[in-house]
Amino acid sequence: MTRGPEGAAALPSAGGAGASGPGGSGGRREAAGYVHGYTAHEARRLDDQAQTLAGLLHAGTAYPDGSRVLEIGCGVGAQTRHLVAAGPGARYVCVDRSPESLETARRRLAPSGADLTWQCADARQLPYEEGEFDHAFVCFLLEHLPDPERALAEARRVLRPGGTLTVIEGDHGSAFHHPPSRYAQRAIDCLVRLQAVDGGDGLIGRALRPLLARAGFADIEVAPRTVYVDAGRPHLFDSFTRQTFTAMIEGVGDRAVAAGLMSRADWERAVADLLRTAGPDGTFHYTFFKAVARRP
Repeated sequence: MTRGPEGAAALPSAGGAGASGPGGSGGRREAAGYVHGYTAHEARRLDDQAQTLAGLLHAGTAYPDGSRVLEIGCGVGAQTRHLVAAGPGARYVCVDRSPESLETARRRLAPSGADLTWQCADARQLPYEEGEFDHAFVCFLLEHLPDPERALAEARRVLRPGGTLTVIEGDHGSAFHHPPSRYAQRAIDCLVRLQAVDGGDGLIGRALRPLLARAGFADIEVAPRTVYVDAGRPHLFDSFTRQTFTAMIEGVGDRAVAAGLMSRADWERAVADLLRTAGPDGTFHYTFFKAVARRP
């Protein structure tokens, strides 16, 4: 599967460049494979994103009491909170490869009283028996993996026959806005290219169905979940355009400049132009893709 723009793999790895925005490492790459880095700023952005998009992305997802649910790539628990709210009687096992993220999630979700188990594990090699879970949930994980089919195959293995998998991913190629800006578009393209350097695919949303089919799933249904922001929805100017999307772009600025993809002045112009789309005359559009599939 194509990973970002042609030629992206030839970019420098930016090993000495920071993968952080405000509150980040300031010159040190945080962690290979996760383009946004593991910072307090990123944890806040993930929380803001989850809260803003909860109704859009989680609508239709509620797990029955007593069912065993595996959340793969739970991170700091930003999505876990909404899974628990919709299905408080289910039993959740939440895995992530970052011990620090898991500890943050454990601390944040402790007051919920939900049946939650936390385990450090790799999505591509899950430490569970075949057919152990009724349902699995994956959100904003596959875009960061060099081999998403392997992770999907693992999810299929640990599901019981008839068990379901829900996957949610974005697609940065779906972002467009007014006023138009070639600087802003270049910055979005930089994120896609840097993600490709780390082995990921910022355009993966459009590929969910073929990925799931190749991983052996059946009854695959994929639906776009679109965010559109204009002056008629002013609450989304701040929560989505500024705090979710523009904050995500800002977070890779140091790496983009260090890799020579844009000058610092052009990058700052790009961020300013994105913020202009959150003004009275601005509009912003982005599409997420939500897939539900079954293990035969």
